[in-house]
Amino acid sequence: MKIAIVMLFALSLTGCSNNDETGNQDPESNRDFKQEMRNYVIGISRSGKAVNPNFLIIPQNGIELVTANGEEDGNPDTEYLTAIDGNGQEDLFYGYDNDDVATPADATAYLKNSLDISKNAGKTILAIDYCSTPSKITDSYSKNATAGYISYAATHRNLDIIPDAVPNNVNAGNITALNQVKNFLYIINPENFTSKTAFINAVTATNYDAVIIDLFLNNEQFTAAEVAQLRNKANGGKRLVICYMSIGEAEDYRYYWQSSWSSNAPDWIAAENPDWPGNYKVKYWDEEWQGIIYKNPDSYLSKITSAGFDGVYLDIIEAFEYFEN
Repeated sequence: MKIAIVMLFALSLTGCSNNDETGNQDPESNRDFKQEMRNYVIGISRSGKAVNPNFLIIPQNGIELVTANGEEDGNPDTEYLTAIDGNGQEDLFYGYDNDDVATPADATAYLKNSLDISKNAGKTILAIDYCSTPSKITDSYSKNATAGYISYAATHRNLDIIPDAVPNNVNAGNITALNQVKNFLYIINPENFTSKTAFINAVTATNYDAVIIDLFLNNEQFTAAEVAQLRNKANGGKRLVICYMSIGEAEDYRYYWQSSWSSNAPDWIAAENPDWPGNYKVKYWDEEWQGIIYKNPDSYLSKITSAGFDGVYLDIIEAFEYFEN
């Protein structure tokens, strides 16, 4: 999980400057980076839904993409909104500047304006606030409920624990669609669990309506049988199991990473993310990168759909900001 509402990295890639080595205008400077990300997400959606028409597509952050011009007062981008089933948003009420600190009111208002465009189009909003003080956790759930969003108050930004508390709005119902979800668990760094069995047992002992997890635990991929186990809530109900996938950065700990890239990277790999070592910005419109993510027969998305996940939670959607700046 890598967050950014606005992240301005020092640009170390010539493709991000206005001129190439000869002094000529760089053709990338004329690229519509927001539209390239929309097209990318739409492509992932079409591929996933071709396998399972009910396969969920939930981009995290980058909420500006819901309007055609990327502005909060713009017209809804209907093609993009049709391709997605919801939006994830971090730091809406807590965590924008620092964890357990209230997000500035103007930032919250800016985000809500665009989130509501998606919500009004029938999409489910999953909000993640980073707060640990009990009163702030309560406030987070209350404010998100008032806004009509489903939320999760994460006490660890590393998303590596299952809270001891009973899920907010706990219920025993069977959850078969995203709009039925009343609470969710976001745990994509299960480093505290020694095995998949231990992780599965811990998750199935909870009553969350949806869980967002990684495809792998200790480099072992979850199987379809294990994903089916994870759907079981402790109270007898069923939940959705959604797979996290970073699409705007390449991660050097993933199965697709080639050792030669550390010294001789493909030209579609850009600068390393200074906040998350081992994560690299990519030219996400590049065919080779998109092949790794969803266009090849053995793509990341194919592994996810083959494992029977109910959908994907797409991270680093806001990568367009890096290239725009």
